[in-house]
Amino acid sequence: MLDDRAKTLLKTLVERYIADGQPVGSRTLSRASGLELSPATIRNVMADLEELGLIASPHTSAGRIPTARGYRLFVDTMLTARSLQRDDEAAVPPDARGQLQPDQPQRVIANAAHLLSDLSQFVGVVTAPRKASVFHHIEFLRLGERRILLILVAPDGDVQNRVIFTAQDYTQSQLIEASNYLNAHYAGLTIELVRERLKGEIEALRGEIAALMQAAVQAGTDAMEESDQVVVSGERNLLGVQDFGNDMGSLRKLFDLFEQKTQLMRLLDVSSRADGVRIYIGGESQVVPYEELSVVSAPYVVDGQVVGTLGVIGPTRMAYDRMIQIVDITARLVSNALSQK
Repeated sequence: MLDDRAKTLLKTLVERYIADGQPVGSRTLSRASGLELSPATIRNVMADLEELGLIASPHTSAGRIPTARGYRLFVDTMLTARSLQRDDEAAVPPDARGQLQPDQPQRVIANAAHLLSDLSQFVGVVTAPRKASVFHHIEFLRLGERRILLILVAPDGDVQNRVIFTAQDYTQSQLIEASNYLNAHYAGLTIELVRERLKGEIEALRGEIAALMQAAVQAGTDAMEESDQVVVSGERNLLGVQDFGNDMGSLRKLFDLFEQKTQLMRLLDVSSRADGVRIYIGGESQVVPYEELSVVSAPYVVDGQVVGTLGVIGPTRMAYDRMIQIVDITARLVSNALSQK
Protein backbone atom coordinates (compact mmCIF):
# COMPACT_ATOMS: atom_id res chain seq x y z
CA MET A 1 0.00 0.00 0.00
CA LEU A 2 1.45 3.41 -0.95
CA ASP A 3 1.55 6.23 1.56
CA ASP A 4 0.36 9.72 0.57
CA ARG A 5 3.88 10.90 -0.18
CA ALA A 6 4.56 8.02 -2.59
CA LYS A 7 1.16 8.53 -4.27
CA THR A 8 1.85 12.24 -4.78
CA LEU A 9 5.27 11.53 -6.31
CA LEU A 10 3.91 8.79 -8.59
CA LYS A 11 1.02 11.03 -9.73
CA THR A 12 3.44 13.88 -10.41
CA LEU A 13 5.83 11.60 -12.29
CA VAL A 14 3.05 10.20 -14.53
CA GLU A 15 1.65 13.68 -15.26
CA ARG A 16 5.11 15.09 -16.10
CA TYR A 17 5.92 12.14 -18.36
CA ILE A 18 2.56 12.42 -20.19
CA ALA A 19 3.17 16.15 -20.69
CA ASP A 20 6.85 16.08 -21.70
CA GLY A 21 7.65 12.57 -22.90
CA GLN A 22 10.97 12.64 -21.06
CA PRO A 23 12.10 10.42 -18.15
CA VAL A 24 11.46 12.33 -14.92
CA GLY A 25 14.36 12.95 -12.52
CA SER A 26 14.41 13.67 -8.77
CA ARG A 27 14.95 17.40 -9.22
CA THR A 28 11.95 17.78 -11.54
CA LEU A 29 9.82 15.74 -9.13
CA SER A 30 10.89 17.87 -6.19
CA ARG A 31 9.85 21.08 -7.99
CA ALA A 32 6.62 19.77 -9.56
CA SER A 33 5.25 17.86 -6.56
CA GLY A 34 5.35 20.80 -4.17
CA LEU A 35 6.63 18.49 -1.43
CA GLU A 36 9.39 19.75 0.85
CA LEU A 37 11.59 16.67 0.46
CA SER A 38 15.34 16.25 0.14
CA PRO A 39 16.70 14.74 -3.11
CA ALA A 40 17.83 11.69 -1.09
CA THR A 41 14.28 11.10 0.23
CA ILE A 42 12.82 11.40 -3.28
CA ARG A 43 15.42 8.95 -4.60
CA ASN A 44 14.45 6.48 -1.86
CA VAL A 45 10.75 6.74 -2.69
CA MET A 46 11.55 6.33 -6.40
CA ALA A 47 13.53 3.17 -5.58
CA ASP A 48 10.52 1.82 -3.66
CA LEU A 49 8.16 2.61 -6.58
CA GLU A 50 10.56 0.89 -8.96
CA GLU A 51 10.70 -2.17 -6.73
CA LEU A 52 6.89 -2.32 -6.79
CA GLY A 53 7.00 -2.33 -10.61
CA LEU A 54 5.21 1.04 -10.92
CA ILE A 55 8.06 2.93 -12.59
CA ALA A 56 11.15 1.91 -14.56
CA SER A 57 14.47 3.38 -15.54
CA PRO A 58 14.96 3.43 -19.32
CA HIS A 59 18.51 2.64 -20.45
CA THR A 60 21.11 4.79 -18.68
CA SER A 61 18.81 7.73 -17.96
CA ALA A 62 18.76 9.07 -14.41
CA GLY A 63 15.01 9.64 -14.75
CA ARG A 64 12.09 7.23 -14.49
CA ILE A 65 9.01 6.49 -16.61
CA PRO A 66 5.70 4.83 -15.64
CA THR A 67 5.14 1.11 -16.33
CA ALA A 68 1.79 -0.40 -17.34
CA ARG A 69 1.13 -1.04 -13.62
CA GLY A 70 2.01 2.56 -12.82
CA TYR A 71 -0.37 3.87 -15.47
CA ARG A 72 -3.09 1.53 -14.18
CA LEU A 73 -2.76 2.79 -10.60
CA PHE A 74 -2.76 6.38 -11.85
CA VAL A 75 -5.85 5.85 -14.03
CA ASP A 76 -7.78 3.96 -11.35
CA THR A 77 -7.02 6.10 -8.29
CA MET A 78 -5.32 9.38 -9.17
CA LEU A 79 -7.06 10.99 -12.12
CA THR A 80 -8.50 14.32 -11.05
CA ALA A 81 -12.27 14.04 -11.31
CA ARG A 82 -13.14 17.24 -13.11
CA SER A 83 -16.75 18.16 -13.77
CA LEU A 84 -17.72 16.68 -17.13
CA GLN A 85 -20.45 19.28 -17.54
CA ARG A 86 -17.97 22.11 -17.19
CA ASP A 87 -15.48 20.58 -19.62
CA ASP A 88 -17.96 19.37 -22.24
CA GLU A 89 -17.42 22.43 -24.40
CA ALA A 90 -13.63 22.08 -24.35
CA ALA A 91 -13.64 18.32 -25.01
CA VAL A 92 -16.17 18.30 -27.87
CA PRO A 93 -16.89 21.81 -29.20
CA PRO A 94 -20.36 22.63 -30.60
CA ASP A 95 -19.24 22.65 -34.27
CA ALA A 96 -17.86 19.11 -33.83
CA ARG A 97 -21.15 17.96 -32.27
CA GLY A 98 -22.89 19.02 -35.47
CA GLN A 99 -21.16 16.13 -37.25
CA LEU A 100 -23.23 13.64 -35.24
CA GLN A 101 -26.79 14.62 -36.09
CA PRO A 102 -29.44 11.92 -36.75
CA ASP A 103 -28.69 10.53 -40.21
CA GLN A 104 -27.94 7.24 -41.95
CA PRO A 105 -26.31 4.92 -39.36
CA GLN A 106 -23.28 4.33 -41.64
CA ARG A 107 -22.67 8.07 -41.87
CA VAL A 108 -23.02 8.56 -38.10
CA ILE A 109 -20.47 5.77 -37.50
CA ALA A 110 -17.98 7.15 -40.06
CA ASN A 111 -18.34 10.68 -38.68
CA ALA A 112 -17.86 9.41 -35.11
CA ALA A 113 -14.59 7.68 -36.06
CA HIS A 114 -13.32 10.90 -37.73
CA LEU A 115 -14.44 13.00 -34.75
CA LEU A 116 -12.64 10.75 -32.25
CA SER A 117 -9.50 10.90 -34.37
CA ASP A 118 -9.64 14.70 -34.85
CA LEU A 119 -10.21 15.46 -31.18
CA SER A 120 -7.69 12.98 -29.80
CA GLN A 121 -5.11 13.33 -32.59
CA PHE A 122 -4.77 9.55 -32.34
CA VAL A 123 -6.84 6.75 -33.90
CA GLY A 124 -10.63 6.68 -33.67
CA VAL A 125 -12.41 3.31 -33.95
CA VAL A 126 -16.11 2.50 -33.99
CA THR A 127 -17.86 -0.82 -34.45
CA ALA A 128 -20.99 -0.56 -36.58
CA PRO A 129 -24.30 -1.32 -34.82
CA ARG A 130 -24.92 -5.03 -34.53
CA LYS A 131 -27.98 -6.20 -36.35
CA ALA A 132 -30.07 -8.72 -34.44
CA SER A 133 -29.23 -12.04 -36.04
CA VAL A 134 -32.86 -13.01 -36.64
CA PHE A 135 -33.71 -15.39 -39.47
CA HIS A 136 -36.99 -15.35 -41.36
CA HIS A 137 -36.43 -18.44 -43.49
CA ILE A 138 -33.78 -21.15 -43.85
CA GLU A 139 -33.14 -23.58 -46.67
CA PHE A 140 -30.66 -26.40 -47.38
CA LEU A 141 -29.55 -27.40 -50.87
CA ARG A 142 -27.44 -30.51 -51.48
CA LEU A 143 -24.35 -29.61 -53.54
CA GLY A 144 -22.63 -33.00 -53.45
CA GLU A 145 -21.42 -35.56 -51.01
CA ARG A 146 -21.23 -33.94 -47.56
CA ARG A 147 -21.44 -30.44 -49.05
CA ILE A 148 -24.57 -28.36 -48.43
CA LEU A 149 -25.54 -24.81 -49.34
CA LEU A 150 -27.19 -23.03 -46.41
CA ILE A 151 -29.48 -20.15 -47.44
CA LEU A 152 -30.41 -17.83 -44.58
CA VAL A 153 -32.98 -15.08 -45.19
CA ALA A 154 -33.31 -12.21 -42.69
CA PRO A 155 -36.60 -10.36 -42.03
CA ASP A 156 -35.40 -7.39 -44.10
CA GLY A 157 -34.78 -9.67 -47.10
CA ASP A 158 -31.00 -9.81 -46.67
CA VAL A 159 -29.76 -13.22 -47.88
CA GLN A 160 -26.65 -14.97 -46.53
CA ASN A 161 -25.29 -18.05 -48.31
CA ARG A 162 -22.87 -20.47 -46.67
CA VAL A 163 -21.40 -23.77 -47.83
CA ILE A 164 -21.25 -26.19 -44.91
CA PHE A 165 -19.34 -29.46 -44.81
CA THR A 166 -20.98 -32.24 -42.83
CA ALA A 167 -19.62 -35.40 -41.24
CA GLN A 168 -22.10 -37.54 -43.19
CA ASP A 169 -24.04 -37.36 -46.41
CA TYR A 170 -27.68 -36.22 -46.47
CA THR A 171 -30.39 -36.82 -49.06
CA GLN A 172 -32.31 -33.83 -50.35
CA SER A 173 -35.46 -35.16 -48.60
CA GLN A 174 -33.60 -35.13 -45.25
CA LEU A 175 -32.50 -31.56 -45.93
CA ILE A 176 -36.09 -30.52 -46.68
CA GLU A 177 -37.23 -32.18 -43.44
CA ALA A 178 -34.58 -30.24 -41.47
CA SER A 179 -35.40 -26.86 -43.07
CA ASN A 180 -39.15 -27.43 -42.53
CA TYR A 181 -38.49 -28.17 -38.84
CA LEU A 182 -36.37 -25.04 -38.36
CA ASN A 183 -38.80 -22.79 -40.25
CA ALA A 184 -41.80 -24.15 -38.34
CA HIS A 185 -40.28 -23.90 -34.88
CA TYR A 186 -37.68 -21.12 -34.99
CA ALA A 187 -38.52 -18.53 -37.69
CA GLY A 188 -38.40 -15.03 -36.20
CA LEU A 189 -35.96 -15.95 -33.41
CA THR A 190 -32.32 -14.90 -33.13
CA ILE A 191 -29.63 -17.41 -34.04
CA GLU A 192 -28.44 -17.27 -30.41
CA LEU A 193 -31.89 -18.24 -29.13
CA VAL A 194 -32.16 -21.03 -31.71
CA ARG A 195 -28.85 -22.38 -30.41
CA GLU A 196 -30.17 -22.41 -26.82
CA ARG A 197 -33.47 -24.04 -27.79
CA LEU A 198 -31.74 -26.69 -29.86
CA LYS A 199 -29.58 -27.69 -26.90
CA GLY A 200 -32.71 -28.65 -25.01
CA GLU A 201 -34.39 -30.39 -27.92
CA ILE A 202 -31.41 -32.22 -29.40
CA GLU A 203 -32.36 -35.50 -27.71
CA ALA A 204 -35.79 -35.46 -29.34
CA LEU A 205 -34.37 -35.02 -32.85
CA ARG A 206 -32.98 -37.87 -34.91
CA GLY A 207 -29.19 -37.98 -34.50
CA GLU A 208 -28.27 -37.20 -38.09
CA ILE A 209 -30.71 -34.29 -38.41
CA ALA A 210 -29.57 -32.88 -35.05
CA ALA A 211 -25.96 -32.71 -36.30
CA LEU A 212 -27.11 -30.86 -39.42
CA MET A 213 -29.08 -28.37 -37.31
CA GLN A 214 -26.03 -27.62 -35.17
CA ALA A 215 -23.86 -27.08 -38.26
CA ALA A 216 -26.50 -24.73 -39.69
CA VAL A 217 -26.71 -22.67 -36.50
CA GLN A 218 -22.90 -22.35 -36.35
CA ALA A 219 -22.76 -21.28 -40.00
CA GLY A 220 -25.55 -18.79 -39.34
CA THR A 221 -23.66 -17.32 -36.38
CA ASP A 222 -20.50 -16.97 -38.51
CA ALA A 223 -22.46 -15.27 -41.29
CA MET A 224 -23.95 -12.71 -38.90
CA GLU A 225 -20.62 -12.02 -37.17
CA GLU A 226 -18.84 -11.43 -40.45
CA SER A 227 -21.35 -8.76 -41.36
CA ASP A 228 -20.07 -6.63 -38.43
CA GLN A 229 -17.81 -3.76 -39.40
CA VAL A 230 -15.24 -1.68 -37.63
CA VAL A 231 -14.51 1.82 -38.91
CA VAL A 232 -10.99 3.12 -38.27
CA SER A 233 -9.90 6.73 -38.73
CA GLY A 234 -6.58 8.50 -38.22
CA GLU A 235 -4.06 5.64 -38.35
CA ARG A 236 -1.51 8.05 -39.81
CA ASN A 237 -1.70 10.18 -36.66
CA LEU A 238 0.53 7.61 -34.98
CA LEU A 239 3.35 8.47 -37.40
CA GLY A 240 3.70 11.79 -35.58
CA VAL A 241 3.72 10.31 -32.08
CA GLN A 242 7.19 10.68 -30.58
CA ASP A 243 6.93 7.27 -28.85
CA PHE A 244 6.54 5.48 -32.20
CA GLY A 245 8.19 7.82 -34.68
CA ASN A 246 11.66 6.28 -34.56
CA ASP A 247 10.59 2.67 -34.12
CA MET A 248 9.47 1.26 -37.45
CA GLY A 249 9.01 -2.21 -35.91
CA SER A 250 6.39 -0.88 -33.47
CA LEU A 251 4.66 1.11 -36.19
CA ARG A 252 4.48 -1.91 -38.47
CA LYS A 253 2.85 -3.92 -35.67
CA LEU A 254 0.32 -1.15 -35.10
CA PHE A 255 -0.62 -0.92 -38.77
CA ASP A 256 -0.98 -4.71 -38.83
CA LEU A 257 -3.48 -4.33 -35.99
CA PHE A 258 -5.59 -1.96 -38.07
CA GLU A 259 -5.36 -4.21 -41.12
CA GLN A 260 -6.52 -7.22 -39.11
CA LYS A 261 -9.83 -5.72 -38.16
CA THR A 262 -11.00 -8.98 -36.60
CA GLN A 263 -8.47 -8.44 -33.81
CA LEU A 264 -9.74 -4.90 -33.34
CA MET A 265 -13.30 -6.24 -33.23
CA ARG A 266 -12.32 -8.66 -30.46
CA LEU A 267 -10.62 -5.89 -28.51
CA LEU A 268 -13.67 -3.63 -28.73
CA ASP A 269 -16.05 -6.50 -28.02
CA VAL A 270 -14.50 -6.87 -24.56
CA SER A 271 -15.42 -3.30 -23.68
CA SER A 272 -18.96 -3.63 -25.07
CA ARG A 273 -19.70 -5.96 -22.16
CA ALA A 274 -18.82 -3.26 -19.59
CA ASP A 275 -20.70 -0.14 -18.51
CA GLY A 276 -19.24 3.29 -19.16
CA VAL A 277 -15.72 4.22 -20.19
CA ARG A 278 -13.05 1.53 -19.91
CA ILE A 279 -9.27 1.94 -20.19
CA TYR A 280 -7.02 -0.88 -21.41
CA ILE A 281 -3.29 -0.30 -20.99
CA GLY A 282 -0.89 -2.16 -23.25
CA GLY A 283 1.32 -4.74 -21.65
CA GLU A 284 -0.89 -5.36 -18.59
CA SER A 285 -3.10 -8.04 -20.15
CA GLN A 286 -3.85 -9.94 -23.36
CA VAL A 287 -6.65 -7.50 -24.21
CA VAL A 288 -4.19 -5.03 -25.75
CA PRO A 289 -1.30 -7.08 -27.13
CA TYR A 290 1.07 -4.15 -27.75
CA GLU A 291 2.92 -2.56 -24.84
CA GLU A 292 3.08 0.84 -26.52
CA LEU A 293 -0.72 1.16 -26.92
CA SER A 294 -3.62 2.07 -24.70
CA VAL A 295 -7.31 1.97 -25.57
CA VAL A 296 -10.01 4.19 -24.07
CA SER A 297 -13.43 2.86 -25.08
CA ALA A 298 -17.13 2.96 -24.27
CA PRO A 299 -20.23 1.16 -25.53
CA TYR A 300 -23.03 3.09 -27.23
CA VAL A 301 -26.71 2.24 -27.04
CA VAL A 302 -29.80 2.40 -29.23
CA ASP A 303 -33.15 2.33 -27.46
CA GLY A 304 -31.49 1.17 -24.26
CA GLN A 305 -29.59 -1.74 -25.85
CA VAL A 306 -25.78 -1.82 -26.30
CA VAL A 307 -25.24 -2.24 -30.05
CA GLY A 308 -21.60 -1.25 -30.56
CA THR A 309 -18.42 0.23 -29.12
CA LEU A 310 -16.23 3.21 -29.91
CA GLY A 311 -12.90 4.41 -28.65
CA VAL A 312 -9.51 6.00 -29.07
CA ILE A 313 -6.31 4.01 -29.62
CA GLY A 314 -3.08 5.83 -28.89
CA PRO A 315 0.22 5.61 -27.02
CA THR A 316 0.27 4.64 -23.34
CA ARG A 317 1.56 8.18 -22.81
CA MET A 318 -1.75 9.92 -23.46
CA ALA A 319 -3.77 12.50 -21.54
CA TYR A 320 -6.22 9.97 -20.09
CA ASP A 321 -8.56 12.49 -18.45
CA ARG A 322 -9.12 14.26 -21.78
CA MET A 323 -9.51 10.97 -23.71
CA ILE A 324 -12.11 9.77 -21.18
CA GLN A 325 -14.16 12.92 -21.78
CA ILE A 326 -13.87 12.70 -25.57
CA VAL A 327 -14.92 9.03 -25.64
CA ASP A 328 -17.70 9.43 -23.07
CA ILE A 329 -19.29 12.42 -24.80
CA THR A 330 -18.93 10.91 -28.29
CA ALA A 331 -20.60 7.68 -27.11
CA ARG A 332 -23.55 9.71 -25.82
CA LEU A 333 -23.78 11.75 -29.03
CA VAL A 334 -23.74 8.57 -31.17
CA SER A 335 -26.39 6.97 -28.94
CA ASN A 336 -28.63 10.02 -29.33
CA ALA A 337 -28.10 10.25 -33.11
CA LEU A 338 -28.89 6.57 -33.71
CA SER A 339 -31.85 6.45 -31.29
CA GLN A 340 -33.73 9.21 -33.13
CA LYS A 341 -35.77 7.70 -35.91
